[in-house]
Amino acid sequence: MVKASPSRPVLGAVFILSVIICGAIGVWSVLAPDAVAGAANALTGFALTTLDWLFLMLCTSFVVLGAVLALGPYGKIKLGADDDEPEFSTVSWIAMLFAGGMGAGLLFWGPAEPMYHFTDPPGIAGGTPEAARLAMVLTNLHWGLHAWSIYAVCALVIAYFIFRRNKPGLISTPIRYAFRGRWVGPVATAADILGVVAVILGLGGSLAMGTLQVRAGLGEVAGVPATDWVSITIVCVLAVCFFTSASTGLGQGIKVLSNLNMAIAVAIMLFILFVGPTRFILETFTTTIGDYLNNLPAMSFRLYPFEGLTEWTAGWTLTYLIWWLAWGPFVGVFIARISRGRTIREFMLGVVLIPSIFSMLWFATFGGAGFFIELQGSGGLADLVFDDVAKALFALFDFFPLAEMLSWAALVLIFVFLVTSADSGTFVVSMMTGKGTLDPPVGLKLTWALIITAITIGTLLAGSVEVAKTLAVTGAIPFALVLLLQIAAFLRTLRDEEGPAAAQREEEARSA
Repeated sequence: MVKASPSRPVLGAVFILSVIICGAIGVWSVLAPDAVAGAANALTGFALTTLDWLFLMLCTSFVVLGAVLALGPYGKIKLGADDDEPEFSTVSWIAMLFAGGMGAGLLFWGPAEPMYHFTDPPGIAGGTPEAARLAMVLTNLHWGLHAWSIYAVCALVIAYFIFRRNKPGLISTPIRYAFRGRWVGPVATAADILGVVAVILGLGGSLAMGTLQVRAGLGEVAGVPATDWVSITIVCVLAVCFFTSASTGLGQGIKVLSNLNMAIAVAIMLFILFVGPTRFILETFTTTIGDYLNNLPAMSFRLYPFEGLTEWTAGWTLTYLIWWLAWGPFVGVFIARISRGRTIREFMLGVVLIPSIFSMLWFATFGGAGFFIELQGSGGLADLVFDDVAKALFALFDFFPLAEMLSWAALVLIFVFLVTSADSGTFVVSMMTGKGTLDPPVGLKLTWALIITAITIGTLLAGSVEVAKTLAVTGAIPFALVLLLQIAAFLRTLRDEEGPAAAQREEEARSA
């Protein structure tokens, strides 16, 4: 196992080059946010319009690969020694998955995305019962099995090499371990740097969206003006909080905050479920399961070329899928770090199936409540969502009793989710630039905390949720090539699990 003393950081070329690149982007983001937005839009525009087919097939392949690994003969292999036990309880483990993965995103898009697709679905008339059913299928396509399979595969590859093969927690580890040749060193170093850049850009964009939602919520419940200075203040408070949390260690700050997050999130969801149109929401959830599973094979490969709707696919489905790829190195390394002692089967089911089902229930609750208001209630929610997507959650609460209490609870939840996302992101980047140490030094975390804060502020100054989304997916485009190499290395190494190679590996581990 590779560890570093907290007082003596282990740094190298990856750290220096990553700081230069990300620091330059951070300064550029603050000084010229519009120029950054233009560059990000140009890169993502090319990928979404020219390579749309490639990214859709790539992301769908993760779902297939995840199922094969979970159900196949390798499912019994442990991520660690055969007698290792999980470091965290299953409840805390699941809570930390959401805290590091997409907790803030679920809050931001919970009522908003289903309403967008309901009002303006691809290929059919909006505002109809058929549009509502399609809206739920599309939402779950974006947030369900595809998203969590991407996370799971990214995480499994790293976790396997860290805990099963006793190697450093780096993006490049699978490449260095499985391949030989002069090309391996430079490519592996480039992979680590690309992984860091992808994490930083993805985290900056996502934190910017969360900050806009916090600002919108403060405006709704406390009359705080929606100005850039308010946004910057929120980010600065956020930075202090997530650095304080990061300095306490993985088993304290992130774990405690993650458990708090899940408790508040489930409480809000249950309130909407049982105080709102309970029967309608449960019927929506049940119907959505069938519609999603029935349409999943076709939707997983659909780009709408015959209908002339490829731009819709680029703006929604592909943006989401590449977004999850952007978060792959961050969430992957983080999930890997908290998953020691679990079998591959347990890991895949826990990282893919359970979060996907919860996400479906989440969107059925918030989206279903929104549909009920539009189809059978007083209406008007759709207009509020389109007026300002950051206010969508708070606009939904206005149709329920105790709206102010719900709004304050949601504000706390959103902010804490942002803290845990930034905390875990800082932890992961520090691992990746500290030669894989599982206990990164505080000084290294502070360096990355400052860079992440600068990029987040720069994204906010660009003044658009779309810019934040674009920045969040920019780093994933080159990282996709790294991910393919990682998977090839993992599958190549996995074949050696049985027979003489396994015995030799165990002997080397004992000697080490």
